[in-house]
Amino acid sequence: MSARSLPIIDLENLDVDALREVTHEIGFFYLTGHGIDQQLTDDLIAAAREFFALPEADKLEIENSNSPHFRGYTRVGGERTQGYIDWREQLDIGPERAAVEPIDPARPWDVLHGPNLWPARVPRLRDLALEWSAQAQSAGLRLISGWAVSLGAPADFFDAAFADPDPLLKIARYPGHDGSVTDQGVGSHKDVGALTLLYPEPGSAGFQVETDDGWLDVAPIPGHLLVNIGELLEVATGGYLKATVHRVLPPAAGTDRVSLPFFLNPGYDQALPTVPLSPELAAEAAGVGPDQHGGTLHARYGLNALKSRLRAHPNVTERYHRDLLDLPALRG
Repeated sequence: MSARSLPIIDLENLDVDALREVTHEIGFFYLTGHGIDQQLTDDLIAAAREFFALPEADKLEIENSNSPHFRGYTRVGGERTQGYIDWREQLDIGPERAAVEPIDPARPWDVLHGPNLWPARVPRLRDLALEWSAQAQSAGLRLISGWAVSLGAPADFFDAAFADPDPLLKIARYPGHDGSVTDQGVGSHKDVGALTLLYPEPGSAGFQVETDDGWLDVAPIPGHLLVNIGELLEVATGGYLKATVHRVLPPAAGTDRVSLPFFLNPGYDQALPTVPLSPELAAEAAGVGPDQHGGTLHARYGLNALKSRLRAHPNVTERYHRDLLDLPALRG
């Protein structure tokens, strides 16, 4: 299949029927009219490249192993997907919040609340990242409302779950290599949250979406985001909306790729309400199976998020959260 074969959705003039159809059939689309300032995006990419160009010692000052909240810098090879090493370096940035102490055993996801770690050598990155996240969140919430309407529910159907959301911005760089170390930039996976907005750097390559006809190469379109739903919306619609498997291949040797994936999620303690589908739509709902690891998909977002982080960042898990691995809800 050729690049750019995904549909384009315009958020300024949202066609909710087209939105429903594309996320039922494919699960991915390009988004225009999203309202994120392009100069802000360009400035954030430039600041990210400035950070990634720092000496390793400077980047490791804010390594995520210093954060029990899984924030900060992850070195190349420090994250795993499906148990295999991802070949990228990244910053993980969430809402600026105080750490929760003590942790209630009934709310283990509260370990994910806490402050971000910011690079002293690139001070402008903080304000740029937080403003970009705010604009991406605004676009995402408009999409969430659009999905509700497209499925026959009121526009505010999901509002309570997103009243105090827990989004995550990753600023990622994929160094190019010859493929001798690993064949994945990020391994094939579905996203665990509700919605992902991705800004891939113009001219970059390697992003692929799984289709019935095999892997589809997806090229950036200037000014557009790539959008996909996560497993929470699949659960909330009984499998009518489709969380699609995707991956990133390593760039060619001598090149690299920077991207901004933003994950819009409800509050950790929230569960998305089940959408009451019409009989016609319900007849096309595929049902919900296990997560990508064969484990349980939880309605409450915090359990899925915590399980994902514990698996993806074993250095943080080993240092701070070995006890959480014994919780029954996190074993599957």
